[in-house]
Amino acid sequence: MEVIIRGRGISRGRATGELLVSSDPISFLSGVDPETGVVIEKGHPLSGISIAGKVLAFPFGRGSTVGSYVIYALRRNGAAPAAIINEEAEPIIATGAIISGIPMIDHPDTPLSDMKGGARVTVDGDSGDIVYEDQLAND
Repeated sequence: MEVIIRGRGISRGRATGELLVSSDPISFLSGVDPETGVVIEKGHPLSGISIAGKVLAFPFGRGSTVGSYVIYALRRNGAAPAAIINEEAEPIIATGAIISGIPMIDHPDTPLSDMKGGARVTVDGDSGDIVYEDQLAND
């Protein structure tokens, strides 16, 4: 069953991939390896997991403005997420997504906690829509 989740477009473009959901914020500076896309922050729920090619959903970013350039490095190295979904976009993540050409939305009308990781989703940064090809976790 296809479900459309509405949000606000932040970075233009469209991408499809496996949904990877984190309940914790992500710091790209020292939290994600820019060469591999693996989350390296100790104690993070996604520690040891690659974000490369995934639709990465997390509440918001944290950390230094250098995080924008880490997102750009991930793109250059072929290790970036396909798309980003945030509950609340903040400048570090939004700038990184825009300069890297990664579609991004925020303010989804469905909480991240209700989104089932592993589902195939398409993020449309132009319209702000997420097309969720599997049922939501609570359905």
